[in-house]
Amino acid sequence: MAINLKEMSARPELLVGGHRSCAGCAAPAILRQALHVAGPDTVVGFATGCMEVSTTIYPYTAWRVPYIHCAFENCAATVSGVEAAYRVLQRKGRIPADKKINFIAFGGDGASYDIGFQSLSGAMERGHRMLYVCYDNNAYMNTGTQRSSATPRGAMTNTSPNGSIISGKQQSRKDLTACVLAHNIPYVAQASVSNPIDFMRKVARALEIDGPSFINILQPCHRGWGCKPEDSIELARLAVETRWWPLYEVDHGRWKVNNKPKTVVPVVDWFRIQARFKHMVAGDRDGILAWHQEQVDKAWTELLEKEEKSQ
Repeated sequence: MAINLKEMSARPELLVGGHRSCAGCAAPAILRQALHVAGPDTVVGFATGCMEVSTTIYPYTAWRVPYIHCAFENCAATVSGVEAAYRVLQRKGRIPADKKINFIAFGGDGASYDIGFQSLSGAMERGHRMLYVCYDNNAYMNTGTQRSSATPRGAMTNTSPNGSIISGKQQSRKDLTACVLAHNIPYVAQASVSNPIDFMRKVARALEIDGPSFINILQPCHRGWGCKPEDSIELARLAVETRWWPLYEVDHGRWKVNNKPKTVVPVVDWFRIQARFKHMVAGDRDGILAWHQEQVDKAWTELLEKEEKSQ
């Protein structure tokens, strides 16, 4: 779906300035871009996490749309309940039948991959007309950078340190996008904060769907990743160019790869500028760097095959 940037730029901001997110954090851009597409007739549910804490410090709020702070584990359930109430009120004539309201649930990877996964799965399976957006920064950043199931193998966190016994996180990261795809919902996509037009177009398409939709968007955290605050967007872009984080969408079973880098950047170039991987770059005793490159190459080949077969 095409989006009209000129029209959107004239719309009022629905996430105002003055919130307390970290300098260099790209998550507010994700929220602003999603709301520019969705507009004021939107109800937002937000799981506990960085953006909830920084945008709703009592008694202030940065939100200009109806907003519900949810617990870590129940954001998708809360928003699905609001959507169900909306349908009931329409049937009773208390909301006009032609009055469309968008329902968006936001959660970080801790609330989406881990603590709230059951809630997310249930909402997708039940078929509620709602969009779930996971902003994935690869760890529990709000509580001090603990590993989550989104944390890449080998990454250092406060609960997966590098030392003489282990070299960072030992397990592979979960592919949440694939998990949601297994629910056979109408629309699933991956996006990156480095590609805003692609992301906003995907939000627009998701909100058209008469049913559940899901977008997983990569959002670097300079505090947890160990990089410069001004490099957040560049890190997200490099994740796409290395194909570690491919941009694609699955619309009613049809796969489309949205970005096919002309020049493939080695994964190590992305790892090299993040302190969480410095031990691997300095001396990869467990061969994790080579493993990551193999996994990226394999996943990319499989992704292109899925796109070709679904046409």
